[in-house]
Amino acid sequence: MKVWVDADACPVVIKEILFKAAKRTGVPLTLVANHHLRIPALKNITFLQVPSGFDVADNEIVKRLEPGDLVITGDIPLAAEIIEKGAHALNPRGELYTIENIKARLNMRDFMDSLRASGIDTGGAPPLNQSDRQAFANHLDRFLTRHAL
Repeated sequence: MKVWVDADACPVVIKEILFKAAKRTGVPLTLVANHHLRIPALKNITFLQVPSGFDVADNEIVKRLEPGDLVITGDIPLAAEIIEKGAHALNPRGELYTIENIKARLNMRDFMDSLRASGIDTGGAPPLNQSDRQAFANHLDRFLTRHAL
């Protein structure tokens, strides 16, 4: 099992949690982004830089992941593709996307896109808070305990 990170939009604090988990467990961790990232000098942590462009990093993750892998992403369409391939998707707020909840998340995302396209200000996601970080760390630890160790 490997952990993949859609790193272009992944908050720094979440990357730090992932680095600590990879160091502690030895699980392979790959960050994928279209700009250079600094990563710890550990054998099991790698960085894959992809060209700039719409969904280039997403497509690379989908191409390389295997069933059972975990992908960290807040991108709901990417999460749907990941689930279709038999892998797992966890967002930076600690929510695990599943076959049971991904369709509802896609529908809500499309609805909010429609509102924004019609000129309605929907705000946006609130900033990541301590509770979100804790939820992410806890869910990641539970997942790694069940699947990787």
